[in-house]
Amino acid sequence: MTPASRPLSHDPLWPRAGAWPAFDGTADAVLLGVPTWRTSLSPTGAHATPAAIRDALPRYGTALMGPPAVELGEVLPIADAGDVADPDGASGEARVISRVRDLTAASKLVIALGGDNSLTYPVALGAEATGLITFDAHFDLRDGISNGTPVRRLVEDDPAASTLDTARIDPTRIVQIGIADFANSVAYARRAADWGIRVITLDELRRRGIDDVVAEAVEIAGAGEDPRVHLDIDVDVCDRSVAPGCPASVPGGLQAWELRALTRAVAADGRVVSADLAEVDATADADDARTVRLAALCVLELLAGLSARA
Repeated sequence: MTPASRPLSHDPLWPRAGAWPAFDGTADAVLLGVPTWRTSLSPTGAHATPAAIRDALPRYGTALMGPPAVELGEVLPIADAGDVADPDGASGEARVISRVRDLTAASKLVIALGGDNSLTYPVALGAEATGLITFDAHFDLRDGISNGTPVRRLVEDDPAASTLDTARIDPTRIVQIGIADFANSVAYARRAADWGIRVITLDELRRRGIDDVVAEAVEIAGAGEDPRVHLDIDVDVCDRSVAPGCPASVPGGLQAWELRALTRAVAADGRVVSADLAEVDATADADDARTVRLAALCVLELLAGLSARA
């Protein structure tokens, strides 16, 4: 038996994360599994990840140290809406959009557990997002339909030519944080610039600091009337040492604490109505499940951000 598989101890004075009740029509935060994987540009077992994240959550408590200390379970009604079956393809995307639309109407924050990055497209549309923030080493502006295309699709897809009854996102309301050298092409960098996407590279993020970057990002993505912001957390923005279960993670990316701090800070803004966790392949993780455990911590950071809203 490995350390990662040993049974957890029980302490009635130490509540654990996860095992939240099934969604019954109302909650402040709702988890939803969206196990996309079929259009991935690289081999992936990302469809196994929602279940793996749920299994990892009980390894953590739900207490914020403050001061004063706060028990998340006492201040936030949290629910789990299960998984969307077969979320790939046009019919799968339509199911995701419909489910997310219903959940965002009944909660303050929907947290979608991916799956590869293709889930960002239907989740953002289901949330009726008017703005988008991504934590990602990559632009995701490729042509076609894959895990490398969701941002382009959110900008370019024509609702009139689709059965999905959705609207596009204005690219000037998109902020991409963590874009890295040697992980993209100049052609896609030019596409982002031509469309007016605000790109904050990994180097700029580290030069300016998290608070400054987040303040700019939420103002851009959250501009306009009745703003609704979707946050895409592509865990391959992280350094490969902390995210070996992400096929595209490289040395030199974000440290775990940086991703966690960014996630909590963005989620604290009331204009953020949905978020997704993407590109973790639970079947390719290290023996200690460090990538999945980081994704589980990001779920808790999203909840912490939500609890901090005025």
